[in-house]
Amino acid sequence: MPLHLIKLCVGVESIDDLKGWLRDVRQGRDTLDHTTRMFPKRRDEILAGGSLYWVIKGMILCRQPIAGLVPVRGKDGIERCRIDFRAKIIPVRPAPRRAFQGWRYLEEVDAPPDLTSAQSAAGMPPAMRRDLAELGLL
Repeated sequence: MPLHLIKLCVGVESIDDLKGWLRDVRQGRDTLDHTTRMFPKRRDEILAGGSLYWVIKGMILCRQPIAGLVPVRGKDGIERCRIDFRAKIIPVRPAPRRAFQGWRYLEEVDAPPDLTSAQSAAGMPPAMRRDLAELGLL
């Protein structure tokens, strides 16, 4: 069973904002990356099919499959972890999550399930989707 990572998506208001950001940065690449301070000790479990789950405005809303975890050294000489992930964004059933720093492990049993295209409520305003999810109706 794969292990996932969960991280706050700071500065993004919705999945559409994240998609727009990815379009701007992607420029034909198949993978994107995010560098973080700590390197996961459970690397092999994550690379066995794990995803990066994004918390947007207090809700887990989507995930991106992780393609690699690469140790890198910053200009300041400090070791960091580059998380390489696929550009594909997969909407998940919205789940509330409080703010936290850095990333956290997310066990498969605790990960919200993917939404089908019929369930995604793509045309629904983000605030309404969040409210319905908090009420347990989405």
